[in-house]
Amino acid sequence: MWVGVAEVDGQEPRPRARDVGIDIGVLDPGPLNAITDVQGVLVGHRTLIVGDSIRTGVTAVLPHGGNLFADKVSGAIVVRNGFGKLVGLSQVNELGQIETPILLTGTLSVFRAADALVDTLLASPENAEVRSINPVVGETNDGYLSDIRARPIQPEHVREALRAASTGPVEEGAVGAGTGTRALGWKGGIGTSSRRLPESSGGYTVGALVQTNYGGLLTVAGVPVGRFVRADRPEEPRRDDKEGGSVMIVIATDAPLAHRELERVAERAFTGIARTGSWMSHGSGDYAIAFSTHRGPVDLPDGVLLTRLFVAAAEAVEEAVLNSLFKATTMVGYRGHRAEALPVSDVLEVMRQHTP
Repeated sequence: MWVGVAEVDGQEPRPRARDVGIDIGVLDPGPLNAITDVQGVLVGHRTLIVGDSIRTGVTAVLPHGGNLFADKVSGAIVVRNGFGKLVGLSQVNELGQIETPILLTGTLSVFRAADALVDTLLASPENAEVRSINPVVGETNDGYLSDIRARPIQPEHVREALRAASTGPVEEGAVGAGTGTRALGWKGGIGTSSRRLPESSGGYTVGALVQTNYGGLLTVAGVPVGRFVRADRPEEPRRDDKEGGSVMIVIATDAPLAHRELERVAERAFTGIARTGSWMSHGSGDYAIAFSTHRGPVDLPDGVLLTRLFVAAAEAVEEAVLNSLFKATTMVGYRGHRAEALPVSDVLEVMRQHTP
């Protein structure tokens, strides 16, 4: 049951989608409804807000808390639209492994973040003999709200995000790599969600974390909310169909999957993105990174299990996007540009009017 508008307006901090009765899909979420429901996964943010021009940051996703170079995880990366700068893609898909934490940041800072990540890992005594490291760093363009040409991300920001990484609840909205992003006409950000398969299907967990910064017509649980709730003035032309932007998706699971199966799971992430109204425009970089925390032998899962993992990935990504919007707060930044927070009460009213 959706909560009342007055309750939503009075909530601080802002609610997640499920807090106000928007339940996505058929599978149940994990206890935290976050990527950290996959045991061992850690997430950390470093938010960078400086003066009136810098609105950016770093988000780190760690498949486990040990030495990832020595204890690699199975991984895959899928590119749906390649207008982006994802460092590390080719080696991950060639060898089927991820050997570093996954970092997300702003477009022109991706290279500095990758360099800082390599320096940090080389400095570890455990990696004293290492001669090659494949950093995995993704990005979206936060140049509307942040002075992207300043490339403000420094090595200490990367290290702070890594040090802040922990299991447990994940901060969402305008934090870390989502500090300066916009999505579907509103303030975007970081969002997360999870799904747990029934015990009869192994009880596996699939978690998703997204950095949303893309255009389209906001759709919530099948309702085209963006037709009725708009950030711009009615007399002005819509900008959503001209905006590029991007989305970075990270999917974690404890299911025993190898590279090819993870690739197939990652492909289904874009089903969740499409359900939220994305058009995957020319200027949008749309990427999904998937990994498995499973240790030990990997057997090819049967088709029924794979299908349920596909469902879990699509649902978790869809809800993660909504959480990124619901949790994000209004941000004013570079050159006075403003991104409005999604008005949750208005969304709920539209949902009531258009849901049978």
